[in-house]
Amino acid sequence: MKSARQEKILEIIASKDVETQSQLIDELMACGVKSTQATLSRDIKELRLVKELTSAGKYRYAAASREELTDFDIRLKKIFRESVTSYAVAQNILVIKTMPGLASAACAALDGMDIEGLIGTLAGDDTAFIAMKDREAAENLEREIEKLL
Repeated sequence: MKSARQEKILEIIASKDVETQSQLIDELMACGVKSTQATLSRDIKELRLVKELTSAGKYRYAAASREELTDFDIRLKKIFRESVTSYAVAQNILVIKTMPGLASAACAALDGMDIEGLIGTLAGDDTAFIAMKDREAAENLEREIEKLL
């Protein structure tokens, strides 16, 4: 359902100039796809949609180019690498310690990456809790973090 909705979003923005989330929700409804604003907002983030200026001087949603995505991923990994001081797995939760004030940045970096089994993140000042689908997913992420750092 999610992938079909996201595919429809990409089709819509490729064929029409959509300026707002409200317009996009209306376009989805016209195609028989129901969505809330919160769900659409998450889809926009996951699809890494950007707003670009049209020749008419208005802004529209567009899919980011592959080069922009690569630069974005590189920046996210750098932020993550420079903020994390330690990490440990506790069942399906990964606890990450960061430099003071950087737990939110570490969570934002993880949220921006395509991590299988990631349920959600929660950040304090220097501690982040990463909820994973199960212990195996948490251990897989721990191995990825080890490689990244």
